[in-house]
Amino acid sequence: MSTYPRTYDFIHADSVFSFYDNKCEMEDILLEMDRILRPEGGVIFRDDVDTLVKIKKITDGLNWDSQIVDHEDGPYQREKLLFAVKVYGTAPSSDQNSST
Repeated sequence: MSTYPRTYDFIHADSVFSFYDNKCEMEDILLEMDRILRPEGGVIFRDDVDTLVKIKKITDGLNWDSQIVDHEDGPYQREKLLFAVKVYGTAPSSDQNSST
């Protein structure tokens, strides 16, 4: 039995936020994803464009690199994709600190 916490390199969230609308706070789900996702791990969100815009605002606050792209059936679909990568966070080097 492993005593290490389970972590993931990739999460696929297909309509998770629309499915759990008004049952779970979006921030709570994203914070849990941030906790279990390894640095440089990725998430694909597939959901309504309005939901993805809200998710992107939060993932930007978590310092993830993210981008919303069109659905594979074209730009006129309400469903879009959001690709997000958890950035490997490190402290700035001492050279950067001394030059400011």
